[in-house]
Amino acid sequence: MNVALYAPRGNRWAMTERGRRTLRRSPRFVRIGDSAMEWDGDNLAIKIDEIAVPRPPAEWLPRRLRGTVRLTPEIITDAVTAIGTGDRHIWYPIAPLARIQASFTEPSGFQWSGHGYFDSNWGTEPLEDGFVHWDWARARLADGSAAIVYDSQRRDGSRQRLGLRFGAEGSDERFTPPDSMSMTPGFWGVARGVPCAAGHKPVLVRTLEDSPFYNRSIIETHILGETARFMHESFSGRRFASPIVKMMLPFRMPRWTGR
Repeated sequence: MNVALYAPRGNRWAMTERGRRTLRRSPRFVRIGDSAMEWDGDNLAIKIDEIAVPRPPAEWLPRRLRGTVRLTPEIITDAVTAIGTGDRHIWYPIAPLARIQASFTEPSGFQWSGHGYFDSNWGTEPLEDGFVHWDWARARLADGSAAIVYDSQRRDGSRQRLGLRFGAEGSDERFTPPDSMSMTPGFWGVARGVPCAAGHKPVLVRTLEDSPFYNRSIIETHILGETARFMHESFSGRRFASPIVKMMLPFRMPRWTGR
């Protein structure tokens, strides 16, 4: 799960589109509307209470999504990294290796467990002012370590290609990712690129989310000497800056801007 809390703009918070009175936080707790995240001992309890967006063609009407995801970090890192120009955007992979348990009462019986990941982003300017595009991907490798790659194109014309590997014993090291290969864009045309070693070809396993400015996918690629399935995301700052796209956002997330 990615958590991003950005500086307030006027009477609202840019990433949540909710008013200040619906937001509460402390060093161990954050509430956004009816949903909340709280550190409970060594676990992060993520309580979700939302109206789910429609997902046509199977579902045309919104419905309640209510449940808890419990994340238990296997390691906690201090790998805070600047990903924007002039430290205006910061990324912190807090728990690159973790276990999760999810249990939902609505829809009833919806539950699973597995390995997970938890990070945080924050910044002092809107995302679209800092980035033209980025590709991010994370996978758990055969030896239990986690590999994360970040390839960002900034508004000032610079590019950052970052590779991090976190071991189960707490080690971390940087590596140079192989060259990125372009994949089929999403339905809305957002480009997807993923590092892949020479002589191999990445495979799109499944698209999980596809929007006019962002997509999230499962992609199988070869990196660090092995083939692994990566959770992958692509973000287009140019698309996100479009007034037309911003007009579409209320159909995907609430826009309650009162104080």
